[in-house]
Amino acid sequence: MSGPVVVLAGGTGGGKLARGMLDVVGPDELVVIANTGDDIDIYGAHVSPDPDLISFWLADEIDERGWGLRDDSFCVMDALRPLGREVWFNLGDRDLAWCLERSRLCAEEGLRPTEALARLNAAIGVRATVLPMSDRPQPTRVRTDAGWRPFQEFMIRDRAAATVHEVAFGEPGATPAAPTPEALAALRDARAVIVGPSNPAISIWPILHVLGDALGNLAAPVVCVSPVVAGAIVKGPTAAFLAAYGQPVNATGVVAFYEQVRPDLLGGVVSDEQVTTLPALRIETAMADAGARARVAERTLAFALSLAVA
Repeated sequence: MSGPVVVLAGGTGGGKLARGMLDVVGPDELVVIANTGDDIDIYGAHVSPDPDLISFWLADEIDERGWGLRDDSFCVMDALRPLGREVWFNLGDRDLAWCLERSRLCAEEGLRPTEALARLNAAIGVRATVLPMSDRPQPTRVRTDAGWRPFQEFMIRDRAAATVHEVAFGEPGATPAAPTPEALAALRDARAVIVGPSNPAISIWPILHVLGDALGNLAAPVVCVSPVVAGAIVKGPTAAFLAAYGQPVNATGVVAFYEQVRPDLLGGVVSDEQVTTLPALRIETAMADAGARARVAERTLAFALSLAVA
């Protein structure tokens, strides 16, 4: 079966799986559709955390802290504080330069965000394709006891401390964002679609929301990798978001969440625990190093392709 392997991803888990898949299929056959619901305009730049994090993973430039560029300095943030600027969103100097150049490419050269990211990735040697889910804004919002909060303010300024009740996409009354032509073409041609081990509610659901009807016409099998590893979440507030939608912190809960928000999407699940609600591959899913990332990617892809044959 020909065509690219498409990974839907956001956050660290998605970035790790994408990097492993790069080793398995090579750059010419890998397309990552990345969540842009976390995007924010700050410091005079447009910051797109998930597409950038995935790009840095694919370039082997990700910092050990899990975001930003390796060994980046923070001189601009340090200089802003004495000037009275509240620095609640920390951004490294090279990371900020990357975001400023994206903003310039869009504002001065008229590039779409998809085209701007491709230009930036070419500059750091990323040959795989990383696609924002849309070229239009669709900000993720989180409802807590205090009301609706923009995602980054909830996540960073509020430290994700409040109880989550609900997630929504886009500003009230705004025209819904549409998927890019590049994303639609990748889905149309895909030989497999892999949903990364990202937070289902805030990293993957925004992508599913934008892709909409295109997901109903897929010829390729769709398989998700559970973000629950050894009975726990590796990083981030996934448990709180699953709980908001009445789901337990296990692979069965992850599958049930996807069935809630996009019925009949998944053809299978990969996890390190037993799942009986749909075809499942049970393997070790921790991705602590390059070998583990490639192993999980390789076995996930083989499982997905086996479902296509079946």
